[in-house]
Amino acid sequence: MPDKVFLPPPILSPVGRPAAVPQPQKAGAAEKEFSEYLAEATGLRLSHHAQERLAQRRIPLTGDTWQRVLAAVAKVAEKGGRDSLVLVDDLALVVNVPNRTVVTAVNGESLKERVFTQIDSAVIA
Repeated sequence: MPDKVFLPPPILSPVGRPAAVPQPQKAGAAEKEFSEYLAEATGLRLSHHAQERLAQRRIPLTGDTWQRVLAAVAKVAEKGGRDSLVLVDDLALVVNVPNRTVVTAVNGESLKERVFTQIDSAVIA
């Protein structure tokens, strides 16, 4: 005679309400873009044009790079800069300081032109 027989537990059916099913978003209710979260967190946002340039040129924005950009924009704002060129390693960003908006981004091969117009200040971060 065997010592003990193992029987699986009985299958129980759920009691109560079924789990909530996620509903599709209503028309016009778009999810936030990364740049919107970035602007909320740091107070500096990316324009649509800058987002396109970052994507086209495959420019990564690391946390360290972003912190350096924020510090540079703060310095330029103290000095009264309005449209500033912010240089971080091999990355150049044109920032509208009063609006706290990155207008465009350039790196690598695109920097070889070395001509930036419509800026009133530059800072190396």
